[in-house]
Amino acid sequence: MEKSILITGCSSGIGHHVALGLRQRGYRVFATARKPEDVEHLREQGFETCQLDVNDSDSIDSAVNWVLDQTGGGLDALFNNAGFGQPGAVEDLSRQVLREQFETNLFGAHELACRVLPAMRRQGHGRIIQHSSVLGLITLKYRGAYNASKFALEGLSDTLRQELHGTGIQVSLIETGPVISHFRENAYAKFKLNIDRINSPHSATYAAVEERLAARGDSGKKDPFTLRPEAVLIKVLHALEAKQARPRYYVTTPTHIFGTLRRLLPTRALDWILRAVADRENR
Repeated sequence: MEKSILITGCSSGIGHHVALGLRQRGYRVFATARKPEDVEHLREQGFETCQLDVNDSDSIDSAVNWVLDQTGGGLDALFNNAGFGQPGAVEDLSRQVLREQFETNLFGAHELACRVLPAMRRQGHGRIIQHSSVLGLITLKYRGAYNASKFALEGLSDTLRQELHGTGIQVSLIETGPVISHFRENAYAKFKLNIDRINSPHSATYAAVEERLAARGDSGKKDPFTLRPEAVLIKVLHALEAKQARPRYYVTTPTHIFGTLRRLLPTRALDWILRAVADRENR
């Protein structure tokens, strides 16, 4: 039978690619986006779509009600893909900026998962896939807001998986490293909007951060180990179709490396390596 899935953040990049790939495989894909113009673009591509802003509870309710109305009250899967990265040193992050990062990357994903769970409980099965990051396993300097939001998503998802044991609903985390998308371009926009680069004690480093984000932005140039979105689609398919989905799926070589180092190394040794990685990136 045709399986249904609701995906957030389908305007471009990973979300858009996964939506296309699942539709080609025969899934009934409800591809959503935050901006009306992106929703219209998805509609032109033949997707069943609606506007869904994960920062807005009314938008979440409206989208879920619409999806359940279209399916007759059921939903097989949710891929919480929407998210962004806010660069900047921890001491330069205002409370409001940190809150905005959590609203999108954690609170929206949480609310949406809770909203679809009653339908999944009624039908006795479901898959919830959370798009996390290698930075939910380890931290890098000047990514404190993003690190914190993904660490929180990891903890929330692990707890949810334990609480849903025996219900037929499985929860998986997909931990991506560098994948070609609009992520850096969007991060650069947030950096310019929310960080006082001139008056920060980190101003010298910020010059390098800006150069890195601007140069790599959405140019399509690949860094070492950067993969195409197909790599994420493969993991999503396994999380959807395996009899027992894995709790975690690593995507890209850096995720495998850092996931292993986190388990093996003392904290100070890992800190030394991560500082060196960040310093090399920002030269």
